[in-house]
Amino acid sequence: MNNRNTKKTGRLSRRDFLRISGTCAAVSATPLLSTLLNMELIKSAAAATPDLDGYKALVCVFLHGGIDSWNVLIPYETSEYADYASIRTNMVIPYADLASTNFTDGLSGRSFAAHPAMSEVHRLFQDGLLGFMANVGTLVAPTDKADYDNRSNLPIGLFSHFDQQNSWQSSVPQSRTQITGFAGRMADAITDSVNSNPAVSMNISTDSMNVFQTGHAVVPYVVNRNSGAVVLKGYNGASRRDRIFTMATDGLLDQTYSGLLKRTHAQTYRQAIDAAAQFNEEIGKINLVTDFTFPGTGNKTSLSGQLEMVAKTIGASGGLGQTRQVFFVSRGGWDHHANLHNNLDNMLPELSHALDAFYKATVELGVAADVTTFTASDFARTLSSNGDGADHGWGGNMIMMGGSVVGGGIYGQYPMTLAEGNELDVGRGRLIPTASVDEYYAELAMWFGIQNDATMETILPNIRNFYASGTSVPPLGFMNMGDKELRRSFTFSRFTRSP
Repeated sequence: MNNRNTKKTGRLSRRDFLRISGTCAAVSATPLLSTLLNMELIKSAAAATPDLDGYKALVCVFLHGGIDSWNVLIPYETSEYADYASIRTNMVIPYADLASTNFTDGLSGRSFAAHPAMSEVHRLFQDGLLGFMANVGTLVAPTDKADYDNRSNLPIGLFSHFDQQNSWQSSVPQSRTQITGFAGRMADAITDSVNSNPAVSMNISTDSMNVFQTGHAVVPYVVNRNSGAVVLKGYNGASRRDRIFTMATDGLLDQTYSGLLKRTHAQTYRQAIDAAAQFNEEIGKINLVTDFTFPGTGNKTSLSGQLEMVAKTIGASGGLGQTRQVFFVSRGGWDHHANLHNNLDNMLPELSHALDAFYKATVELGVAADVTTFTASDFARTLSSNGDGADHGWGGNMIMMGGSVVGGGIYGQYPMTLAEGNELDVGRGRLIPTASVDEYYAELAMWFGIQNDATMETILPNIRNFYASGTSVPPLGFMNMGDKELRRSFTFSRFTRSP
């Protein structure tokens, strides 16, 4: 590059700009791309819905690969445990090992236990800050064995990782072409009315784009778990080369362009750079006392690192102009076709500790009642063994945590028996879900401020197959939306009957 020309004119040609910026690589980072998309797409977001006062956040912890959740939540009643042991064979958790994590379900009075490696989850449950959703999964409509045998209204690609991950995230399990997700469509409906900063999406993801947070008018704002928003490399740097690059960038973006496309691109690029700087400045102000390092290692795990970034972003929500946020974090590696016991023994402590640390951080930030964390996964695994592990299943058990969760209970219908051939078993202990992803998400959406009307139907197209329009009683009862005792009474009467 001719430095004399740069000094003389104070401007660079487009060709020189691309050369010094590394051609198009400088604008290809996913966080920057997601900002560019949001700046324009968010302008078409739908009108406001009511009940959007105050701050609230949802945090989805997606466990890629299909967690063996029947060894996360285990029956402890003697007869029910015997049925569990009969089908799990060499995958069974010994009864004596459950002594430290057993509990009484506050709704049904039945006895259960968490996996012994999940001591923090057990404590959170006992403290009323965490609950379980039993046997939840992808459904198009309520389904029984006859429907399954007739292949009637079944999700596409049952037992397939790709299809079931997409189904959980899109909540449209009858389609492979659905490219928007639950949180994305929810952001479409409310973003304009709740968040004042259009450069940073309501939906924030650590490390990757996803279907869950992608809407028609909103895409996730992707941040790095360690460093936050990815900035344009070299911009505002101290070196001579960085100063030249900064001057070149500003020169190009400050030009007056005649074409609408060129002008819009320059404006959004400018805003994207500024948004990344603002994001990192705001989260840099948040200093957490909560320790996210895994005990005995001095290091953060992948999941705890992501949740620490989420906590900082929640702490920075005021500076970012956001009163509603949805976060997506993920942890892969749950596809345990082999060595299931050792894998769970190694991975479940990470999950349990990360959830506990994150809850403590929300307490530290003073938003514990305003943040709800929930798990999701491709599917559960077969109750029967393949010899050394378990294969792809269907319905399974998820976790809900936070100050507004009516904790200490198991919601939905945990089967009265897990014995082989029970009325939900479609083969090898693959259980038909008795709670749908739509009901699970609808309750979270109602707590978030979405009305149970046409807006809910736009966000969850299949919801009327499970939940009537207009009712204010939540579909599953695990969120405290006002009267905690009413929620408990409703849930007990509806969901503890025999399957």
